[in-house]
Amino acid sequence: MKTNPKFVMFTDFDGTITLQDSNDFMTDNIGYGQERRKRGNNAVLEGRATFRDSFKDMMDSIKTPFPQCIEYLVQNIKLDPHFNEFLEWALENNIPVVVLSSGMEPVIRGLLSSVIGPDSETIDVISNQARARPGKAIDEEGGWEIEWHDASDFGHDKSLTIRPYANLPEEQRPTLFYAGDGVSDLSAARETDLLFAREGKDLVSYCARENVPFTVFEDWSLITSKVKEIVAGKTTVHDAAREGYEEYKKSQTKLNGHANGHAQ
Repeated sequence: MKTNPKFVMFTDFDGTITLQDSNDFMTDNIGYGQERRKRGNNAVLEGRATFRDSFKDMMDSIKTPFPQCIEYLVQNIKLDPHFNEFLEWALENNIPVVVLSSGMEPVIRGLLSSVIGPDSETIDVISNQARARPGKAIDEEGGWEIEWHDASDFGHDKSLTIRPYANLPEEQRPTLFYAGDGVSDLSAARETDLLFAREGKDLVSYCARENVPFTVFEDWSLITSKVKEIVAGKTTVHDAAREGYEEYKKSQTKLNGHANGHAQ
């Protein structure tokens, strides 16, 4: 808030800035595999398990030394091709970009700097950490574990970071955007003025079920154009949120109509 921004972009990292979820990718390929991970994800969505317990279970299944995990992800995980364009524009327009992640900061920093370079240093990252297991070193087999950001069921309750901004007096409070895709974004979904949810992901179905307005995005080019419109005063966040939600509901009605037509 040092530069008194009028707008702040909060964003999830995995599956939002990246095209694949780095933690899912590690679990599926060098941990206990996709089938068990999906069972855990479903248990969280259905309220039978906490995100924290499910995620710890995933990370504990990965025995590869931590520096090799980062290297493996840098080689395999791609960023949304339009994110960099948003970041450059945000930097020019005094819009801070804050990553709120349930992943681990060294992984996030490694991926951002490998793709974006020096500009990635301008991004604040608030997330969990990785630490050496007792009596072990982080760079040995089975030597690391996740270190949680806070004591919540999420391991990192993203809403706690956003709330102080949301509660500022009206004349100081910036407009708050959030972009996300999955279960770790549930706590943040209600806290901002305009929520972007990645198409086809869990956050969309959660928000639709809970009646939380959102705008669906396929990639960051949509976020860039929508935020530019709001900053330029061509539309308001409330109108954008309402329109985005109405568009989604219309598309679902069409889909259901097609499905019913085929079923008859």
